[in-house]
Amino acid sequence: MAAGRATAISRCGWSSWEGRTIRPLSAALATGFFSPGENPDGGGRRPDAVAPILALKFKHWLGVLALFSGLATLAALPLPASAQAWPSRQPIRLIAVFPPGGSVDQVARILAQPLSQQLGQSVVVENKGGASGSMGTAALAAAAPDGYTFGIVFDTHAVNPTLIPNLPFDTRKDLAPLVLLGTSAMVLATHAGSEYKTFADVVAAAKGGKNVSNGSIGSGSLGHLAMALLARSGGPALQHIPYKGGGPLMNDAVAGHVPLSIGSVFVTKPHIDNKRLRPLAVITSKRAAELPDVPTVAESGYPGFDAPAWWAVLAPARTPPEIVRRMNEELNKALKLPDVAARLAGQGISVIGGTPEAARTFIDRQIDTWAQVVKENNIKAD
Repeated sequence: MAAGRATAISRCGWSSWEGRTIRPLSAALATGFFSPGENPDGGGRRPDAVAPILALKFKHWLGVLALFSGLATLAALPLPASAQAWPSRQPIRLIAVFPPGGSVDQVARILAQPLSQQLGQSVVVENKGGASGSMGTAALAAAAPDGYTFGIVFDTHAVNPTLIPNLPFDTRKDLAPLVLLGTSAMVLATHAGSEYKTFADVVAAAKGGKNVSNGSIGSGSLGHLAMALLARSGGPALQHIPYKGGGPLMNDAVAGHVPLSIGSVFVTKPHIDNKRLRPLAVITSKRAAELPDVPTVAESGYPGFDAPAWWAVLAPARTPPEIVRRMNEELNKALKLPDVAARLAGQGISVIGGTPEAARTFIDRQIDTWAQVVKENNIKAD
């Protein structure tokens, strides 16, 4: 290349190409790409008429540079947590809102293993019992809505808002239902030597003026409320005796210290199998698969009566919708596994599954039903 065609001029960092004077980028951005008054097409000084055109071109390029600068900045920003791959950064907590050994704990542990395998992330069961499940539920409601904390609740979840004053959370607003896991029949039973052979015998005795006692796992429990609702529906009015859980209740029931007991299939079936308890009725609209020969209360003259025990998975409110959907899919997938279904059936639980919307509808209906029963019967917590 001829020296006259390309020369470098060290002064001020200017350079020349075929007679055109080009400024460094820093200077060009400040005052324009060409020297003042210079014609970019050569031939000396440019006419003044060209200046507005050059100014427009210069503004256009500044806009382009600003656009690319903004895009680069956006690309460098971190994505929202909900948009990142989930789960990826930590184990998932599954809060069981009752102590170890109960049905909620058992359900949580049955689900934890398949969920861990499906999600490729550890699922850790954490028991937070107390106050009829409300302490664990409070911890769930207060957890970060990032998809790393879920909880399993029992039917007491629908009773607590009315039964326990000043809960530290709003049951409807602070929690997001994911799925209704399953339901179980509650069984009205009597000890093996009892005079009551059928549910009709109980009705006849109570309506004939006899004071018939019935034990439940505690004041405000589903068994307690269900029998109060039955009495309001024209059924027998039984004297309620609250116990501190299923263990103490069953001890007195099999010994005949309390004439009647009401508890879940999980609690009562072992004693029915060994002939120490006689089942009289289940308080669901359909017979229990585990006790197919035991009639329902609905069959015994109270059509439509249905008060199942139930278990559900919840998340903190404002958990990203895409995580709610994904976890719902994984839970439904786990519930369909033969081993999981069999183990839940062993707890007396009939698998339900379904959508978050169906779970919310069910729970809202339960809250409304039991709120009315608690208020009408002036039921107080233990």
